[in-house]
Amino acid sequence: MFYKTLKTWVVASMAITPLVSHAQQTYAEQLGWPKGAKVVIFHVDDPGMSYSSNQGTIKSVEQGVATSCSIMFPCPWSASFVNYILKSNPNLDAGVHLTLTSEWRDYRWTPLAGFQNVPSLVDKEGNMWHEVAQVVKNGTADDVEKEIRAQVERALRMGLKPTHLDSHMGTLFAHQPFLERYIKVGAEYGIPVMFPGGNNKLLRECQLHPVIKKLKAEGKWKEGMQLPDPELLKMTGPVGRKIWSLGLPVLDDLHTISGDWKPETSNPTPDEWGKYKAQKFIETLDAMQPGLAMFIIHSSDITDAFKHISSSGGSRYADMLSMMSPELKAHIQSKGIILTTWREVMERRKKVK
Repeated sequence: MFYKTLKTWVVASMAITPLVSHAQQTYAEQLGWPKGAKVVIFHVDDPGMSYSSNQGTIKSVEQGVATSCSIMFPCPWSASFVNYILKSNPNLDAGVHLTLTSEWRDYRWTPLAGFQNVPSLVDKEGNMWHEVAQVVKNGTADDVEKEIRAQVERALRMGLKPTHLDSHMGTLFAHQPFLERYIKVGAEYGIPVMFPGGNNKLLRECQLHPVIKKLKAEGKWKEGMQLPDPELLKMTGPVGRKIWSLGLPVLDDLHTISGDWKPETSNPTPDEWGKYKAQKFIETLDAMQPGLAMFIIHSSDITDAFKHISSSGGSRYADMLSMMSPELKAHIQSKGIILTTWREVMERRKKVK
């Protein structure tokens, strides 16, 4: 669900933001990596959501190739995960997974700013809205800014200095005023905001994935069929340049759909599903263009309790197993792919004049 930005602000950004002098370079090159290098952040979303999410994230970074994560601070297991960082893994690359939706049926959470203080962001029960579209329809930019600031401040109050900000379910990218406030808050705090402003080859494939899936289901898909570029891709360049001009780093590409990867065989075992995802990551790494790319995953070490939260446990467990795959690790090493973190990316950005 990454997602929909609006043209108005982008056009304004193009008017006021000059093109960088290294227009033909990737952002990875501008950040000091060699020309032609593939630089990757394997990013675990959703620690803090549950005990399972925390354990999956920990295993993915301690025993696997994952290099970064972002925490859902409105959720009850966020404090536990921050304590793990402070006590056991202080160098872990951890950001704030800015959360404006509470998507599950029975497991719900409320805004950190207080539901009375951000009334446009909550349903009749005082919980965050279930869906992105509901936030866009009802939410005000002022309430959004108030809530995302509260989440950043919660992290800081707990002793965590976030390495980056990103958006749960892409809500902050779904509406121009929300995107503006996201970038504004990141710039004011000096914290990188996740945004893909480069070649976006993988993002294009991710954006077209549901379209192709629908065409296949309708029997209308033909191999080699040309589809128009999503509107989003016309806007990422100018927005990326705007973010760069504010002294923050920008991604060259973003991959978002590993949650949809599943073997075609019926009822795959966890091991089969994990190996399938690892192979898909290998293929995607081979297909990506040089530059700095982030791969979003949702690792969870599933417990019996998780089934009462979501039916996505099988996919999330397979994400964790894929991150721990010896074959994926060996492929990364053999191809010379560089793994990095948001902390390193920002340190490199500070050195760029």
